[in-house]
Amino acid sequence: METEFEKEKRTRIQVGCNADEIWSVLGKTWALLILKKLTENEYTRFNEIKKAIPQISNTVLSERLRDLEVYGLITKKIYAQVPIRVEYSITKQTSELGKILKQLDIWVIKWRKEKPKKK
Repeated sequence: METEFEKEKRTRIQVGCNADEIWSVLGKTWALLILKKLTENEYTRFNEIKKAIPQISNTVLSERLRDLEVYGLITKKIYAQVPIRVEYSITKQTSELGKILKQLDIWVIKWRKEKPKKK
């Protein structure tokens, strides 16, 4: 019997879309906004991200940061001091993604201007 994961993988191959694999992470609520914030500075602390996205709960922010780290999109550096200091930064591959996100922003702005008005 084929598992759900195997079905999804087979479908991905058939459709020829590799982006959906990473979309399981990037498509989660707040993930793109977190990455956008992390691309602004070399290192960013948890509370800086929280201030930039005040609507996000601490729990969800922690989960998204963990997901992004597991997928190799960000790194986490823990400093052995009191209180503990943790800094997040993007990886090399994510800096390339940052360029794509900027282009996506440009596309969305253009799309909003050109979007037909509803009657």
